Amino acid sequence: MKSKIEHARIALVLALPLSLLVAGCKDKTTEAVESPPLSNRTNAAITDADNSARNVRDRNDATLTPLDQGTTPEDREITQQIRKALVIDTSGYSATAKNIKIITVNGKVTLRGPVKSESEKIGIMALAKAIAGEGNLEDQLEVKTNP
Repeated sequence: MKSKIEHARIALVLALPLSLLVAGCKDKTTEAVESPPLSNRTNAAITDADNSARNVRDRNDATLTPLDQGTTPEDREITQQIRKALVIDTSGYSATAKNIKIITVNGKVTLRGPVKSESEKIGIMALAKAIAGEGNLEDQLEVKTNP
């Protein structure tokens, strides 16, 4: 009797994945949804430094993204030090500023993303420059036009 139960259990375990494979498990609701082209957006959305509108430019390989982060221990350490300094800084940076992209490749740091004010941008750049060193910093921070 126990043998029949074991055979039935094995048959069930093997049959379920096979039935999914045969029936197909593609769910139409999970297909990628394309963003509307920039020409269909309002001017405010184009000039605002909102990450969702800017992510369109990240689809091509023209700009660095976090996926381009260097894998050497030195690159990771620089990125971690900048992020840690930014998060624990007592200057009161906004949540937006604390979530900028910090990408380090071969010791060169790129800062990208929106910040709420020019003073936040200046403070973050000074903080990153102190860690990365003079000449190792690329500023791609954008001041939000609609706080």
